[in-house]
Amino acid sequence: MDYITPDDKARLEEQLKECFRQRRVLSERIGVARSLGDLRENGDYHAAKEDQGLNEAKIRQLEARLSSAVVADNGNMPKDVVFLGATVKLRDIESESEELFKLVGEATGDFEAEYVEVTPTSPMGEALMKARVGEVVKVILRRGERRFEIVEIL
Repeated sequence: MDYITPDDKARLEEQLKECFRQRRVLSERIGVARSLGDLRENGDYHAAKEDQGLNEAKIRQLEARLSSAVVADNGNMPKDVVFLGATVKLRDIESESEELFKLVGEATGDFEAEYVEVTPTSPMGEALMKARVGEVVKVILRRGERRFEIVEIL
């Protein structure tokens, strides 16, 4: 089962709408390229058809994801428990440095955010899920084991 936040759902729905808008643009590109003549050696036509195929595949993938996703409702969760959508301040036990992490259903790839995005299936996400403020969680990373204290849930 795929858990996502309401923000994740809105972002996925917007991506799907954009793919639907692209259908018309791609269809027009194919029509223009087709009007140029011989399709066997028509690079514009083949490129447009390939783009159309990729767009249709993305539509199917987004529709499948949205149909099987469960939108997490943080309204019923205790305020001291980490759950999907929570932003958590962690203190590295070894270095004493603090950093913010946000548990998201799908990473946005936004590297300019004030926090690091982690998914529930990542090692950090698995360690954080359902942990409480004050707990020390152990995370097995590529570079070895690290321990973090949950300082605060924002």
